[in-house]
Amino acid sequence: MKRFIVIFLLFLPLAVFAGDKLFIAAAANFVYVLDPLDAQFKKLEPETEVTVVTGSSGNLVAQITNGAPYDLFLSADMQFPESLVKSGYGEKSSLTRFAVGRLVLWTTKPGLQLSSVADSVRSPAVQKLAIANVETAPYGRAAKEALVKLGVWTAVEPKIVTGENITQTAQFVETGNADAGFVAMSLVLSPKLKNKGAWIEVPAELYAPLDHGAVITEHGRNNAAAKRYLLFLHSAEAREIFARFGYRVPE
Repeated sequence: MKRFIVIFLLFLPLAVFAGDKLFIAAAANFVYVLDPLDAQFKKLEPETEVTVVTGSSGNLVAQITNGAPYDLFLSADMQFPESLVKSGYGEKSSLTRFAVGRLVLWTTKPGLQLSSVADSVRSPAVQKLAIANVETAPYGRAAKEALVKLGVWTAVEPKIVTGENITQTAQFVETGNADAGFVAMSLVLSPKLKNKGAWIEVPAELYAPLDHGAVITEHGRNNAAAKRYLLFLHSAEAREIFARFGYRVPE
């Protein structure tokens, strides 16, 4: 996967710019990662006001193309930010990969043993299996891809309950409305969920890499704070936060 980043960003200081405002659209798998990220960014730029909206990557793209005033888009894949670039709603020179997501199968159902992905989803104890929308949520697409490669998609399809995004999918599992579900590792490692239930990682070879990409939108192309936040995503501090939540970090 090619990575792009504006060369002149390297010369922009991460300093205080009084009065700057930044509006970010972020994929739902970042919901718990954003607090420590924004807290770290706030230390660098206490006067910059950051507002974040989360949702499925596909739905956020639809909002951006329909005029939502987001300055920066953080996606759970590269496909959606690339689509913004192709349609003229994203700045090509800012397109960059900053993290790689990991998919897990998670349950909070007492007594449910997660021996392997294939055996677990076929188990009679799993009557409802939660997956994020395979059209708009990259983690949902990855889950379907894994189940197809394991040869169990047809068998488990009648069990599937669909979450609008990966956060709602996790809520189905957390509340017991689904017996198990495919979610982002960043969610099960979050302070809110890390002591709930059990999970196993889905082998990475079963789905295309969840390369997480960022792009400055056409709306944000003149927003200096968006350029600085994009640079911040590659900082040592941000990389440590991503690693803590289970993401792989590109070299």
